[in-house]
Amino acid sequence: FRIMAGKVKWVTDIEKSVLINNFEKRGWIQVAENEDWNFYCHWYSSRQKVTSAWICSHATDLVDDQIVNHFPNHYELTRKDLMVKNIKRYRKELEKEGSPLAEKDENGKYIYLDFVPVTFMLPADYNLFVEEFRKNPSSTWIMKPCGKAQGKGIFLINKLSQIKKWSRDSKTSSFVSQSSKEAYVISLYINNPLLIGGKKFDLRLYVLVSTYRPLRCYMYKLGFCRFCTVKYTPSTSELDNMFVHLTNVAIQKHGDDYNHIHGGKWTVSNLRLYLESTRGKEVTNKLFDEIHWIIVQSLKAVAPVMNNDKHCFECYGYDIIIDDKLKPWLIEVNASPSLTSSTANDRILKYNLINDTLNIAVPNGEIPDCKWNKSPPKEVLGNYEVLYDEEMAQSDGPDRDLRSRSGQSTGVKGNRARDSGKPVLTTWK
Repeated sequence: FRIMAGKVKWVTDIEKSVLINNFEKRGWIQVAENEDWNFYCHWYSSRQKVTSAWICSHATDLVDDQIVNHFPNHYELTRKDLMVKNIKRYRKELEKEGSPLAEKDENGKYIYLDFVPVTFMLPADYNLFVEEFRKNPSSTWIMKPCGKAQGKGIFLINKLSQIKKWSRDSKTSSFVSQSSKEAYVISLYINNPLLIGGKKFDLRLYVLVSTYRPLRCYMYKLGFCRFCTVKYTPSTSELDNMFVHLTNVAIQKHGDDYNHIHGGKWTVSNLRLYLESTRGKEVTNKLFDEIHWIIVQSLKAVAPVMNNDKHCFECYGYDIIIDDKLKPWLIEVNASPSLTSSTANDRILKYNLINDTLNIAVPNGEIPDCKWNKSPPKEVLGNYEVLYDEEMAQSDGPDRDLRSRSGQSTGVKGNRARDSGKPVLTTWK
């Protein structure tokens, strides 16, 4: 037991003003890692090979007034290969239980759980991949290193010979090495993305998880779209042009057509207005309900394996792509979404994101107590809204999830049903 002064003491390994300004606004005090601290903000980056081992080794030593901004094995969701593996396992388990959520159509496709592009791990699944590739030899695939971020090491292929060349060019001379350094995922490329102004984009959405068991998560209302700078073409001659295919700002900002004022970004509310005016309100609402569904199901997929440490919470950056049929696809989940501000609006958004996250994770800016029930009052949520609360959902009855998915739901918070005068089924929270 330690007697602490009344001010929260914080440590971080990332000197980002949107973070530091939030701590200072609260009157919190910065201390060194080897001193007594209450709040450790640990930010992963591809350059920093500080692994989750840090949290694992510290979590056991932590006392009640200490919290950390990651779950020890968050990589079960944030490593590209493990995310897919966990979602596949989750679907199989639901199938075994005979759950209606795992229902398939006449082609053997999941009706409700088909939200990740067909994906294989390389080198482990090489033969399975080849088999799949040969079924549709005109398809394009995207290869990504499992442990990298910001679009690094990603490339597109449409011939098997390109994979063979890659395996020779990469450090290994064969597909034998199973070292995680060389692990890649290869996914069917969504080659019919929804285009706006002829350009491809994806969605970056922020999701806060305060506890996995029971699962309680919050959706940040101020997500944004990230646009490519060059018009999209499925032409194979442009497969190497990452300004056409990859939405990462880290890549696009080097393009000749990058706009430094808006940063190639649109707010989610702008996207919603655009879709409502071009596609109609109903399909737009359905799209956003499906996006929320994907997020909740991906979290449920990893909940059983997640080390649900009471000292931890997590703010994830979800990347979603929408195809031209308005079907959303989960591309990946980031453990430390970028805090770099590429524009003035970006800076404001990220400052507010941190502010709202801290208000939920560290109530009233006071010394944390990890024994509290992690259910803050509505008025402190800021731009967050409850996306899913497992305890409340269970009291709604076992078929709640399916009702919400088969279009009988109200989406987040149930506002829409109230507006339209339909009966309210509060399914998501």
